[in-house]
Amino acid sequence: MKQSQFSLRRPHQFLGLGFGLGLAPKAPGTFGTLGALPFIFLTMSWPMWAQVIIAVALCLVGVWACGKTAKDVNVHDHPAIVWDEVAGFYITMVAAAISWQTLLVGFILFRFFDIAKPGPIRILDKKLHGGLGIMADDILAGIFSLICLQALIKTGYVLA
Repeated sequence: MKQSQFSLRRPHQFLGLGFGLGLAPKAPGTFGTLGALPFIFLTMSWPMWAQVIIAVALCLVGVWACGKTAKDVNVHDHPAIVWDEVAGFYITMVAAAISWQTLLVGFILFRFFDIAKPGPIRILDKKLHGGLGIMADDILAGIFSLICLQALIKTGYVLA
């Protein structure tokens, strides 16, 4: 399906395409990851439990929006579908004091795990289908990135 055939007027596609960021001609996943920034900035001062609830909500919305958008275009995980990156990067940043350094390191960690898909991330990517399949590998990449970022913060390698 050509990108011009997507419709940002359809709520599930608007979300599935990361508010349109997934329509970037180059590196749509990288641009789509930036769609998490409003959620991160809005909730960065909230308690961790509230951030976890937002992360779960972003994931649940993503299962629906990504699955329905993929069905519309008849492509399991079209590159323009980037809500999974939005949710994954948000997960990475849960409970991290936000500074330019934590955002940059979190972004790099998430993109690494999302692109490289080591071990269990690759397995989830290949085994699951539909909206859950699109979301699951990025959720796990976000969890791996969160663990690494928190470890770097705790050891002082990244200033929070």
